[in-house]
Amino acid sequence: MKEKLYKLMNWPEIEAVIYSEEDNPHKLLGPHTVGSSTLLATFQPGASQVTAVIGETGKEVKMEMADEAGYFAALIPGKGVTDYVYRVEYPEGKTEEIIDPYRFGPVITKKDTDLFAAGTHYEAYKILGAHSCCIDGVKGVHFAVWAPNAVRVSVAGDFNRWDGRVHQMRRLWDSGIFEIFIPGDLEGQNYKYELKVKGGLTYLKADPYAFAQQLRPETASVISDISGFSWEDEDWIDKRAKKDYSKEPVSVYELYLGSFCKPEDGRTYCNYRELAPRIIEYVKEMGYTHIELMPIMEHPFDGSWGYQVIGYYAPTSRYGSPEDFMFFMNEMHKAGIGVILDWVPAHFPRDTYGLSAFDGTCLYEHQDPRQGAHPHWGTLIYNYGRPQVRNYLIANALFWIEQYHADGIRMDAVASMLYLDYGKNDGEWVANIYGGNQNLEAMEFLKHVNSMIHKRGKGALSIAEESTAWPKVTGSLDEDGLGFDMKWNMGWMNDFLSYIRQDPYFRSGCHNELTFSMVYAYSERFMLVLSHDEVVHGKASMIGKMPGNRQEQFENLKASYGFMMCHPGKKLLFMGQDIGEYDEWNEDRSVEWELLENADHKGLSEFVKALNHLYCKQPALYKKDTSWDGFEWINCINANDCILSFVRKADKPEEMLLIVMNFANVERKNFQVGVPFNGKYKEILNSDAKAFGGEGRVNPRVKTALEEPFDGREYSIKITQAPLGISIFSYQPYTKEELKEIAKKKAEKEKKAREAARKKKGAKKAAAKTLKEELAEKVFEVDEVIAEKGEVEKPVKVVKSRRKADGQ
Repeated sequence: MKEKLYKLMNWPEIEAVIYSEEDNPHKLLGPHTVGSSTLLATFQPGASQVTAVIGETGKEVKMEMADEAGYFAALIPGKGVTDYVYRVEYPEGKTEEIIDPYRFGPVITKKDTDLFAAGTHYEAYKILGAHSCCIDGVKGVHFAVWAPNAVRVSVAGDFNRWDGRVHQMRRLWDSGIFEIFIPGDLEGQNYKYELKVKGGLTYLKADPYAFAQQLRPETASVISDISGFSWEDEDWIDKRAKKDYSKEPVSVYELYLGSFCKPEDGRTYCNYRELAPRIIEYVKEMGYTHIELMPIMEHPFDGSWGYQVIGYYAPTSRYGSPEDFMFFMNEMHKAGIGVILDWVPAHFPRDTYGLSAFDGTCLYEHQDPRQGAHPHWGTLIYNYGRPQVRNYLIANALFWIEQYHADGIRMDAVASMLYLDYGKNDGEWVANIYGGNQNLEAMEFLKHVNSMIHKRGKGALSIAEESTAWPKVTGSLDEDGLGFDMKWNMGWMNDFLSYIRQDPYFRSGCHNELTFSMVYAYSERFMLVLSHDEVVHGKASMIGKMPGNRQEQFENLKASYGFMMCHPGKKLLFMGQDIGEYDEWNEDRSVEWELLENADHKGLSEFVKALNHLYCKQPALYKKDTSWDGFEWINCINANDCILSFVRKADKPEEMLLIVMNFANVERKNFQVGVPFNGKYKEILNSDAKAFGGEGRVNPRVKTALEEPFDGREYSIKITQAPLGISIFSYQPYTKEELKEIAKKKAEKEKKAREAARKKKGAKKAAAKTLKEELAEKVFEVDEVIAEKGEVEKPVKVVKSRRKADGQ
């Protein structure tokens, strides 16, 4: 090596690069001005020769080997030489030409890192991860990862033979973020980050911010540009932003994409593009307003159904590419179907290529296992007190809304986040600073993420799966609530399933399980759910929970769905349960669509369809879901007969619906029900209709209110109530003409009654007159007797003797 070049070598730092322990290789590698010359340095492990080709002149400069490990350097005349490429030769004769990644300055700004450190960089996914971009006219990929406690971080992938020494990354000041720009067309290639941690251990980690990942069991991240899709759902997004979903119908079809249907060509899964038209056709026909997808974020184990996520920013490759999933979302919106995504911010799996001990320390989780681990789930708990961790999750929720146009985020296992002792025994958890079991940091995180969803989400919903009585889950942030739009009503679900499992003979003894939900129905904004959790792990399918013979099971289930649809709250039903699958759900099989060839399954399906369409058509069933103004009991205490009757109301009296439920296995004819208004009541849905597989015990004629007080009401109607059935009646006030006619008939009736009364009164008067005359005649006869006998006798005695003589 030439003496001048030799003196320019910083051997300790060169050694750090060679042994991959340098966290700022850019200060040594790449171009550096030295006097009137430019020093070029590169590390190409295994190379036998490197030649620098200067772009402007085409001059070739053979670089000198400073270290046989592959460290090369050259002194080029002229300041600020930046336009050059390396021609790298290897002993086996292979030659490649590369653009030096170390000639590019930082991409991430100090402002970016400051926002990230504060936990408020809501588009962190745009600076971290792998992003195709163009810098100084050069196309390539910018990589960045947060790993503050690592000694060194490199990008290893298909493009560098998975050699972590080639692309060592620069640490950005004190941010803990490492970055590098690698020139080249790298789209679709696999990569990971290679981290060397304190103690010398070196390992590979998937990119936490990767937009795509390999299909399991492979674990690499995939470089994917998600910026090129042409969305066509602007009208949908605009309308969504203007809606108040608390006053809109929301009927959700929950599904696992891998089980909706299976391909016929032997593949394990259908593609997002194949699934879209099939799901649209079914959901539109059945009348659901939304679908909810069990987590589609990348996960390593099929049996977790997506609830143990590794790739939070990557749609699972089981069903295709990110662009394929964008197509799916776009088609749903074009068809008028909202899409809610399950999201899991509560915990993450221990897989070594994921987030666990990411940079050699407990970076995303707590170090203390009493705070950082779920003993029953075998997973790790996020450290919500760390701003960068909160930022990772908040930006992720916004990512699915902003980049994939999700209409809502349903947060899984919120209760496990809120309680420090969730699923733990004494000694297995650490109290908060006040000695309580509330996770104060998780509370602030949930408030933060909900505030940003509402600020940036253009009407997107946030929904909590929270199974306890934690107050103000859907309370506003201004009132110290958590800020969710809706909360899953797990109490209603548990109570109702407990009730409906009972043989009807014993239901009278647990009637309160049917009615208790109305005690707290308006304490939160609820969604009623019969989800996947209720039809797995030995819990039986919905039809399997029903008592009785096969026919009675279907009648019970129709009544159950009818009660759910008429009860205040939004609705969610899991796939397969609307056609009455007897088998429990598992992720390996498709929905058993063949069951629809059977009349009873088809009847159930038709009933759910009719319920959904009625629900969306009738404002009384959704418009006042969050107010007592929308609900009124008619009779909730008829436990012995297992009967419920109530009214759902909207803005106008004529929009009111009367609902009568019979959970007894007894038909009731001429069953009397109190009604709130005089008028006409027309049955618009009956679960026993023949179209739904019933026996046709319905009320085909309009019922006019009777002026017979019942159930504490001035008016009532008499109906036929099928066993294990629901009847829904619409209300129609009398028109002016009808009221005139009714008044006319009433007047005629009263007139006839008066005439009848007069006749009756006249008859009574005539009868009284006759009796008076008879008495007068008898008195005359008595007088005659007295006169004949010439003596006075008691008149009564004389009359009696006279009657006896006359044979009376």
